[in-house]
Amino acid sequence: MSVYDNLVGQEHVVEIVKKAVAATRTGEETPDISIHGMTHAWVFTGPPGSGRSSAAVAFAQALVCPNDGCGTCNQCKSTANGAHPDVEIIRTEGLSIKIDEVRELLARVAWAPSMGGWRVVVMEDADRLTESAANALLKAIEEPGSRTVWLLCAPTLHDVLPTIRSRCRHLQLVTPSNTAVAQVLQKRDGISPQMADFAARVSQGHIGRARYLANNESVRNTRTTIMKLPLTLKGISSAFTAAQTLVDLATEQANQAADARNEKEVDDLSLAYGKGATGRGMATGGSKAIKELEKEQKTRSTRMVRDGLDAALLDIATFYRDVMMVQAGSSDSLINKELETEINTFAAANKPQATINKINAIMAARTNLGHNAAPLLTIEALMCVLAR
Repeated sequence: MSVYDNLVGQEHVVEIVKKAVAATRTGEETPDISIHGMTHAWVFTGPPGSGRSSAAVAFAQALVCPNDGCGTCNQCKSTANGAHPDVEIIRTEGLSIKIDEVRELLARVAWAPSMGGWRVVVMEDADRLTESAANALLKAIEEPGSRTVWLLCAPTLHDVLPTIRSRCRHLQLVTPSNTAVAQVLQKRDGISPQMADFAARVSQGHIGRARYLANNESVRNTRTTIMKLPLTLKGISSAFTAAQTLVDLATEQANQAADARNEKEVDDLSLAYGKGATGRGMATGGSKAIKELEKEQKTRSTRMVRDGLDAALLDIATFYRDVMMVQAGSSDSLINKELETEINTFAAANKPQATINKINAIMAARTNLGHNAAPLLTIEALMCVLAR
């Protein structure tokens, strides 16, 4: 067993990381970021589902593990659970990482390692740093502690401040093949071969989403509804209806995921401030803390809705991608084989240039959502384009 077992199709990254860990055992640090060895700052990039954050966490485990990442010792397990005192794993659930959060982080990582030889910071969403937060982080990376390692994750290098990425060693992850994902689902999760093939194919190599689809019938049913929306677009009225359906589905999924969690967080925080213990309510500051928590929960819900819409738009884009493949005379590699009849009919009734324009419109809508555009208005405008 190894901490690298979950990195599907990333053998090139595993090799580099293993060499870096080996270099730490001999005290070799290579300031030249083009050389395979150890350095104080790394940036992991790759498409969604490629496992960039998993790779960073595996690297952190290997650095603090006495056996270079065995995956079974207390250090490896506590790192994976976010409980290791020398490893900070920053997972933001809001829309951005603000400067106050970075300042608090910098104060903590200034301490010397308490157990192992390294203090490691894994930032899973470095692309969500605000400009001021990124500048604060830059100073820490420019003047690193002697035993501190920064592991930043982002979709692409362009999502990281140029002055930060120029000081980091870059590791590019790739999308694993559908076959590799299907094999993992069968071996590790006990998914049937047919379901594993379906989940791997429609998730386009996104391991986490493939597992989620394979294990949740309601999620598969929701995806089926989403994939049929392009077939309902006959005019302006149907475009607005489809837009409302899509936003409602994303909102419902976000609310289902958030409601139980939000209630538990509020209850736990209330208990921490003494609610019910003395009969006199919460201690001083409790009400303010709960208001701050509710504000964070609202921000998290907003992000969850937008993430849900983004995933739905990617699914719809695969429909038009398949249409384009048929129009180009290649129907052997359809993602949505279950809709082959509908895809063939749609391809025959539309021109290839119109299909390309629709895909471009979907990508533009995703960009606008990422820039905090109003979800319903953005989706309505998109559906009007798709209905042409």
